[in-house]
Amino acid sequence: QLVESGGGSVQAGGSLRLSCEASGYTFSSYCMGWFRQAPGKEGEGVARIDTISGATYYTDSVKGRFTISQDNARTTVHLQMRSLKPEDTAMYRCAAYALCDKWFPMESYYLAQGTQVTVS
Repeated sequence: QLVESGGGSVQAGGSLRLSCEASGYTFSSYCMGWFRQAPGKEGEGVARIDTISGATYYTDSVKGRFTISQDNARTTVHLQMRSLKPEDTAMYRCAAYALCDKWFPMESYYLAQGTQVTVS
């Protein structure tokens, strides 16, 4: 089970931090990350981390503004979002998958319920 926290409403230029805890297991064999989906739009992979190598990947629109990290116990990943823009407004869903070399269709991932991020 993936349990998210964080999210909310913020003004443009502000920051938010999302966290995703893997309840009941360590995700050392998984790729962890976030998708986001705005109303009327397809889901978009935002950031992912290879929990074994620590390699991180970002979609171009968030590079330099978002940072994904994991805790030492490999039970929680965090997404620090800075310099937020209105176009970052979306439902953000923590995701887990076995492979991390590229983005796969969102429906391929084990997904959390989602947390709303609104930037005005």
